[in-house]
Amino acid sequence: MTSQESDPRVVVIIPTYNEREALPGTLDRLRRSVPGADVLVVDDASPDGTGEWAEQLGERDAQVHVLHRTSKDGLGRAYIAGFGWALEHGYDLVVEMDADASHRPEELPRLLEAARDERVALVIGSRRVRGGGTVNWPWYRQLISRAGTAYPRLVLRLPVKDATAGFRAYPAWVLRTLPLDEVESHGYAFQVDMTYRVHRMGGRIVEVPITFVERVEGVSKMTGSIVREAFVNVTRWGMQDAWRRMRRQASDGQSLAR
Repeated sequence: MTSQESDPRVVVIIPTYNEREALPGTLDRLRRSVPGADVLVVDDASPDGTGEWAEQLGERDAQVHVLHRTSKDGLGRAYIAGFGWALEHGYDLVVEMDADASHRPEELPRLLEAARDERVALVIGSRRVRGGGTVNWPWYRQLISRAGTAYPRLVLRLPVKDATAGFRAYPAWVLRTLPLDEVESHGYAFQVDMTYRVHRMGGRIVEVPITFVERVEGVSKMTGSIVREAFVNVTRWGMQDAWRRMRRQASDGQSLAR
């Protein structure tokens, strides 16, 4: 796609829960960096008024939309709801981005450029490829992040260096192909889950270097239960994969014996 007429319709999905402090600055930078993209704020009934503030902004900016959910139900459920909204409204590219500007909006054009290749099924803004990195992360966050990618790379044979990254772009055709109603991960395991599903369907995954900046406003949503969910799910998927390979090998062996 090279002409202006063929430019894809882009929506950036931003899940929120108590992000009233961080969201205004993030949206301001996003709207200036990619003015042609629409924004969908998926708010989980934030007590601090995040959803109401976003709604007021949407009344002044027709490219900002808000999807209100009735409870805090996890990152995965928020994105699945956002994906459904994006597909219903006919967008071509669907972006995931954090509300706290840890994902720098100024780097989004790089992801969108990579996603214009019709052969690509997923673009990941990666901290782990050459040119990527993190800023102001404490050692324990570095450790959790590296382990969070190393384990699924080993167990699920994922061909990516940053499987837990949350700054990413999906073509709409991929989201229509995947059985999104079967995605059961709630926390950051959702990112591994989606990466795993795209890989299993044979989709081409591209990693683009980004710099992840630790939030300076609001509170991180990372908890021990989120880490445990990721470990348990990846282990279970790995065991299922191993069982499928064993059955396939057994079947191939029986065919040769005949």
